Amino acid sequence: MKAAGRSVRTRLRDRVAASDPGLLRLTAGLRTVGAIALALGVLAVFGADVTHLVAGAMAAMVATFAIREKEPRAQAVTLALGLPVALASVSVSSLLTSRVVLGDAFFVVLIFCAVFVRRFGDRGTALGLIGFQVYFVSLFVGADVSVLPGLLGAIAVAFACSAVVRFAVVPSTPAGVLQRLRQAFRARLAQLLAAQAELLDAGPDEIDRTLEHLRDGTARLHETALMIQSRLEDGTPDPSTARLVQRRIADAEIAAERLGLLLLTARSAERADTLTLHLPGAPAPSVGRSPAPGEATETLRRDLGALRTLVLRPPAEARGTALSHLRNRLLGYRDEENLPEATPAVQDVFRGIGEAARAVMGLRIALDGPQDESDDTPATTRSREELDAEDAAIDAGEEAAEKDEPTGLRRPTTRAAVQVAVGSSLAIVGGEFLSSQRWYWAVLTCWIVFINTASTGEILVKGYRRLLGTVLGVVAGIVLAGLVGNHTWTAFGLVLLLIFAMFYTAPLSYTLMSFFVTAMLGLLYTLLHTYSLSVLLLRIEETALGAACGIVAAALVLPIRTDRRTNELLGTVLERLTDVTEGAVDQLSGGPAADLLDKARDLDQALGDLRAATQPLTHPITPLRARRNTAQYVVALLETCAYHARSLAATAELLPTHPSIAADPRLRGAVRRTVRNIEAIAARVADEEAVAEVETGPSIASLLQFEAGGVPRYGRITGRVLRHLERLDEAVVGLARPLGVSVATPRR
Repeated sequence: MKAAGRSVRTRLRDRVAASDPGLLRLTAGLRTVGAIALALGVLAVFGADVTHLVAGAMAAMVATFAIREKEPRAQAVTLALGLPVALASVSVSSLLTSRVVLGDAFFVVLIFCAVFVRRFGDRGTALGLIGFQVYFVSLFVGADVSVLPGLLGAIAVAFACSAVVRFAVVPSTPAGVLQRLRQAFRARLAQLLAAQAELLDAGPDEIDRTLEHLRDGTARLHETALMIQSRLEDGTPDPSTARLVQRRIADAEIAAERLGLLLLTARSAERADTLTLHLPGAPAPSVGRSPAPGEATETLRRDLGALRTLVLRPPAEARGTALSHLRNRLLGYRDEENLPEATPAVQDVFRGIGEAARAVMGLRIALDGPQDESDDTPATTRSREELDAEDAAIDAGEEAAEKDEPTGLRRPTTRAAVQVAVGSSLAIVGGEFLSSQRWYWAVLTCWIVFINTASTGEILVKGYRRLLGTVLGVVAGIVLAGLVGNHTWTAFGLVLLLIFAMFYTAPLSYTLMSFFVTAMLGLLYTLLHTYSLSVLLLRIEETALGAACGIVAAALVLPIRTDRRTNELLGTVLERLTDVTEGAVDQLSGGPAADLLDKARDLDQALGDLRAATQPLTHPITPLRARRNTAQYVVALLETCAYHARSLAATAELLPTHPSIAADPRLRGAVRRTVRNIEAIAARVADEEAVAEVETGPSIASLLQFEAGGVPRYGRITGRVLRHLERLDEAVVGLARPLGVSVATPRR
């Protein structure tokens, strides 16, 4: 019974870890709700009235969500600095209540400064956010000089409660977050393997749904890998450990994606296209009614389950002959003599399982420490020796790259500050016409649509989502206000639930977050005895006005068009792709070692920025369907290129220590055409008037022929490198058509 209970708990833990990597959303929700609840309790003990309770609750929420630093010490410093900023903000707001013009002018200046100080990093962003939001809180509760002393006390209590909850009740350290992210990576890796097992058994009617699961699993695993990379520096004791974990995470991700491609190839009659795993709605390859029967298929099904067991088994349960037997059998597939009799495509899958098992063993050693070696077979010993040699060769030295930061109005924070100040001024004027009491809702919406956006298209989509969530939230607010009536603490309880839902869903859906915010505000209006249907309808009008003002300001004041931004980011991705590809091939050709892991990480980050920037083009509401399909296709092709570039980098990293990988000088010539094509596409993206074309010709493999006949052209590892280069070359040529670059076939 105990074992069964532990198994259920383990499965539940893995499911939660996979759905919320690092438990970051859960932590944010619990911290915010805990800070608000504690502040309400303390203020209630001191006999605070409803106005001060609402102000304290909102200030506690602001003090909690505004702090984004990863280190507890830095969080404490920012929170300490935030309190005088909050007190000054609410004091000025209360003093300027009766001076409308001066108060509005100060609000615009405050908004400009709150965005401008983001150039100073997380601390500047937090202090600016606190200053703006607390000013808004004072407007919301109608603060004036008569209630200022009590309001200052409520805000001080709120900040103190936020500190208690953050550092004592729901503490979180970089090392703890990283540990939970590692668990999430394992859980998502296991989910991807389960989707691959579905692919093995999927029939023609199920292949499309199974491929969607496979794409989702691949994307979610990559997302978690990027989250881990962003936390490695703060969450590990030294750079060497960070690089080791980064290396093992990358190995496992690449091995898992390669295994999915091999399975897809084995199920179809032709070589699977890597693009299939990255392009939503890509046509599924033709598959038979059922997988080929036989002992090899049954063994494959069993071994995919065994690989998933290796991934999920906790370290405390990892010792014993049964698990060692599974590990040894899977690692044995790395030797040709241990492959079962099957078609070449199915044998490739077994090889992929062997490489994935090696990557999983390396991941377990990096994350959990030394493993049991008592039952090692020769194949396992060889894999372990390879991993040890790679670990010993990791160089912790890093060189900080100097970045050419833009200045003046070219700086993103300065441009955004000017835009949001202009938009807020319009929102104040328009909001005053709608309501002299609730005009600040328009300003808040204008402010929010500029947060974490960088182009007119992004602001348009965010404004639409804000308005949709607000409309739905108004309906919910009407229902909840009617149910709550005059029950103050019932309303506060529902407010806490809505706030938790708001923070838990914020990274998933901005529309949902806006829905919960608006429903919560309906309850707060009820508590302040200012609730009415007209007030909630006015909120919709003010929200629409604020979104419109933000869009107008973004379009007319120092605008950054979506096309311009995506082109800039696309150029960056192509530049990073060239760096990774050239660096990896140069090392595989016998050149000096390079810091390929960091180059691959830079490529992934650039691609993530591009993916986010294309959301306005790929959003379901966009009327330009052809443009949406083109954007999705380009991003999917770039993800395919990034996968092959990462694989090349991972293979090149093995070169100094892996006995079966030797430098091949011929590879340097094989990549030249691909690099020229990337540069030609980048030139066209940077300048539409540039004359550029990409070249096609003989396959990459044919470029490595020996002059003397009868001699094998290349070994297994070089063959794998060539396959990645060939797929990369094909994907780069595929980018030419949607980006308007001509394709030339050289004459023979």
